[in-house]
Amino acid sequence: MPNALAYLMLIAWPVISLVMFRRLSLQHAILWSIIGGYLFLPPIAEFDLPLVPDMDKDSIPAVAAFFICVVILGKKVDIIPRHPAMRALLALFMFSVVATVLTNADPIIFRVLPEAEPIVFPTYALPGLRWRDLGSVMINQLIFLLPFFLGRRYLSSESQQKTLVLVLLTSALVYSIPSLIEVRLSPQINTWIYGFFQHDFSQTIRQGGFRPIVFLPHSLWLALFVVMSVLAAASLARAADAKDKIRFALATTYMFAVLVLCKSIAALAYGLVFTPFVAFASYRWQMRLALTLGLIAIVYPMLRNIGVVPVDAILAKAQAFSPERAQSLGFRFTNEGLMLERAADKPWFGWGGWGRNLVRHSETGEIVSIPDGRWILVFGTYGWVGYIAEMGMLAGPLVLLWAEIRKRAAADISPFAAPLALMLAATLVDMLLNATLTPVTWLCAGAVLGYAERLRYPGLFELKRALFDGNQILAQPSVAKTRRSIL
Repeated sequence: MPNALAYLMLIAWPVISLVMFRRLSLQHAILWSIIGGYLFLPPIAEFDLPLVPDMDKDSIPAVAAFFICVVILGKKVDIIPRHPAMRALLALFMFSVVATVLTNADPIIFRVLPEAEPIVFPTYALPGLRWRDLGSVMINQLIFLLPFFLGRRYLSSESQQKTLVLVLLTSALVYSIPSLIEVRLSPQINTWIYGFFQHDFSQTIRQGGFRPIVFLPHSLWLALFVVMSVLAAASLARAADAKDKIRFALATTYMFAVLVLCKSIAALAYGLVFTPFVAFASYRWQMRLALTLGLIAIVYPMLRNIGVVPVDAILAKAQAFSPERAQSLGFRFTNEGLMLERAADKPWFGWGGWGRNLVRHSETGEIVSIPDGRWILVFGTYGWVGYIAEMGMLAGPLVLLWAEIRKRAAADISPFAAPLALMLAATLVDMLLNATLTPVTWLCAGAVLGYAERLRYPGLFELKRALFDGNQILAQPSVAKTRRSIL
């Protein structure tokens, strides 16, 4: 159970964010507000407010950063992408949930078996979705995208992307200190500070030691963040001049050592494959790899749904490598199968919220499925339409960036665009196994999309900024009075 400090930190974070916006540059304030909140605010703790989604460590920093930018500082944040395909995906992401709510008005009723033999059997029901739930669902979808909008507008130029990877690396270097403490002493920091442990402690025990978790939902989330920091350091080392190259190369080596200590096979595989690409491969080859992985992430659920994925052969290979990992993978496949059977009853728009997408005992209502991958959660909740919308919003920037990079010489391309695309692709692949979609992922997706749009539509953001500033000037009382007198 979270202690008072946990809730106090959630309440105080908007104020902390405002201080950062007052003292730091706009890009640094956006990044430290969202990434800092993701890393240091308490997991699980949330405020359950009426008619709006639960406010937690993901949503509070995103809302605070967006509100401060738009309302307090008066900054322009475009929410409509320039490319028609991305506009269509955004509309689908926001409004397909209307169909989800309308097709799930019926409650799901269970008959609870009694211990004794009463005359009337008690019942338990999951509520149907009502019109008032539609507002909450749509607000939740919008909050998901706030980091995406901020990343697209203010983290998309070459200099802004450099700031993004620098903050990723710096925050990971800071986070490595409590991480190494937990590797040595066991994961206890969240318990010491916020008064509770956020997950199953047994899942932090690996290879005769511990893997860190700090303030994140699971050790795998931390390992994936470390992967992103390794790629950030490698990209900075490659782009740096001679005096800084050694410094960033040492940071890459150090963070890779931390990655090894995270004891996550999947994350280590990402690091082993992606780091040499970022350090030595051309930007086109980096984008080819990112695009291939994005395609795999999109196609796998489709192939899994029609039963053509060779599950038994994959498990046999995993068994030869590690029986423990094979058992974990088999558990995931089993639960995926259960969830797919459930989702098949409402394939287009899903079952909606309230846990209606989960497999439950037909009599008691007890949950019998434990979903891991983000894709199966989205597919069961919002159906094929919702799945295509979310994956399209994340993978679409990879396609658009590849279409622009392949036309240009390497000297005309930001040295950080392709590494950010690889970070995004790594998350897309990891989402097949885990629900690791975070605000950091949305920031990277927005930064990649914004850069692709800058290449495709030169001067896009600069023109909008000039128009916005001009409208603000014309709206000032003294200017408006002068215009009226002239007219």
